[in-house]
Amino acid sequence: MSWQKLADLLQEKYDPENSGFISTERFRDLLATHGSELDPHKLEVLLALADGNADGKICYQDFVNLMSNKRSNSFRRAILQGSRQLKGCSLRDEVGLGLSQRLVRHVAYETLPREVDRKWYFDSYTYCPPPWLILAITIAEVAVFMYYGFQLDRLVLQVSSPSFLRSPLPYHPQLRAQAWRYLSYIFMHTGIEHLSLNMAMQLLVGVPLEMVHGALRIGLVYVCGVLAGSLAVSVTDMTAPVVGSSGGVYALVSAHLANVVMNWSGMKCQFKLFRMAMALVCMSVEFGRAVWLRFYPPAFPPCPNPSFVAHLGGVVVGLTLGVVVLQNYEQRLQEQSLFWIFFCVYTLFVLCAVFWNIFAYSLLDVRLPPPP
Repeated sequence: MSWQKLADLLQEKYDPENSGFISTERFRDLLATHGSELDPHKLEVLLALADGNADGKICYQDFVNLMSNKRSNSFRRAILQGSRQLKGCSLRDEVGLGLSQRLVRHVAYETLPREVDRKWYFDSYTYCPPPWLILAITIAEVAVFMYYGFQLDRLVLQVSSPSFLRSPLPYHPQLRAQAWRYLSYIFMHTGIEHLSLNMAMQLLVGVPLEMVHGALRIGLVYVCGVLAGSLAVSVTDMTAPVVGSSGGVYALVSAHLANVVMNWSGMKCQFKLFRMAMALVCMSVEFGRAVWLRFYPPAFPPCPNPSFVAHLGGVVVGLTLGVVVLQNYEQRLQEQSLFWIFFCVYTLFVLCAVFWNIFAYSLLDVRLPPPP
């Protein structure tokens, strides 16, 4: 019996008056009769849902949302109410899993702090669609880097080439009216050392996050970090250009690290303290390289080297908007008041930065470097 037929039976037999509620006793009877036909982890979650309702009633719509992977806040409150726990064995203790199943289980323990979420994700994930967004961005970045590497005849410190900033992709303060540059700058990197560090963090953190949270949510955090990075540079480091995907990468990594710290006891990934330290070292090395390059004498003055402020813009997005997204696995973001608060603050920042770019440069009489 499919879950849709089970839902129809639940409503017709146990809720003939269409009140929208079913008693937990009858719900448990139905699961006892037909539960063997459901995935074992989903059956565990449904039993936990029945145990978690102290008022003796279950909302029919909660059941439908749960089975169709549209879990609401009421589900989470029901599961976490009191001291009730899932009664089955840990997902980590299961044996006989194939390679793809072990990968999904590994990703679940890397990113999700609650066993109920890990089991639900393990049963629901189908590799369709695959984590295409982060992979596509990374491939595009490598392709653009190789193209300009051959064109400029250098792979290390491409930024030292006089033709580097003539590309239509980097953000340049003289060309800030070309709006696409606030996003397209992620495809240009100062050299292979810049690309390698960003690519490693982007793949190691971004791909597992996309597998769990989906391309739409991870793309939202990534793009917001990228846009915040270029706008932050245009406001605080007004004469500098911007290249590299660090704004988006730092948004994802910062959100993930903050999520791990906030749910430290629940995160069961191996060597988490060591791996957090390594992630912070990689971020610090990349940020230190960017700061050094910014203040290093430019190859072609008066145009300065690319700014490092985009990294900070990405971190701020990750610690605010990104954390809310990662904290609410399979929850509707539009139901989260904190999401709307951070999203409105972010939107206000974008609007203020746009007005700053339109008016501040002329009002402050900023001396900009010549266009490339």
